Amino acid sequence: MKSVLKYLCFTLLISTGYNARAQRGMGMPFRYNSPYSVDRRFNRPQIAESRPGIKKLNAIRNNYINKRLNLTPEEADRFWPLYNQYQNELASIQALRRQNNANMQQSSIDRVNQDMYYDQQLVAVRSHYKDLFLKVLPADKVVSLYQSEREFRGELFKQLQERGQPDN
Repeated sequence: MKSVLKYLCFTLLISTGYNARAQRGMGMPFRYNSPYSVDRRFNRPQIAESRPGIKKLNAIRNNYINKRLNLTPEEADRFWPLYNQYQNELASIQALRRQNNANMQQSSIDRVNQDMYYDQQLVAVRSHYKDLFLKVLPADKVVSLYQSEREFRGELFKQLQERGQPDN
């Protein structure tokens, strides 16, 4: 399993790491109509569809989370659609952040202000979905969800760093 995860991480890094540049000249990114709904006025890529390897990585992450949470079938039926929606909203905001950081037409202070705005939007989405997760899962499983997400990201970064180390 580790070698498969390493291979997928490497493939993801190679296929998406250098193609993450967004379109320039879009001006101000977006404003939320509500703190939890992304404005879809701008033509931006669908994250899961446009980046090769991301579906595989998401499947591995979801499998990891599923094992850690030990969901009942009823919990899984309510949890996974909600979790996928949560991930899509986070990915949309992060894509806009990358787009903002690639926009060299803005002044540096404007880019910093927009970056902080995106941080606030990420926190708002996470807070909103935390409340929704608590409606479909017990609190201990919600805690396990966030822990398993951190552990998965940590393992992913660790394996990516190991790939970057030259063999001695």
